[in-house]
Amino acid sequence: MSNKVLTDNLAYEVLSVVSEIPEGNVATYGQIARLIGRPRNSRLVGKILSNAEYYGEYPCHRVVNHSGRLVPGWQEQGALLLREGVQLKDEYHVDLMQYQWDE
Repeated sequence: MSNKVLTDNLAYEVLSVVSEIPEGNVATYGQIARLIGRPRNSRLVGKILSNAEYYGEYPCHRVVNHSGRLVPGWQEQGALLLREGVQLKDEYHVDLMQYQWDE
């Protein structure tokens, strides 16, 4: 099996989990890594999500870091979350205690 196939399979595994995050909730990169059986690969999850547009449309805006921080430089993320009813603690953070997905 080629590396491209392995990479694509992993990408679709990550994106499958992302597609399950309900509207009005967020998940963390680490949470997704744990759910796919790779608890030490949260950075890999982030890398896959940064290229998600090549695999289709997924609600990647619902993924934040371990402290609830939005993606730096992605201005639309906060607006997309607000539209779904997720209030921000400040300009850059989601309250994980209130909005984290309880998978």
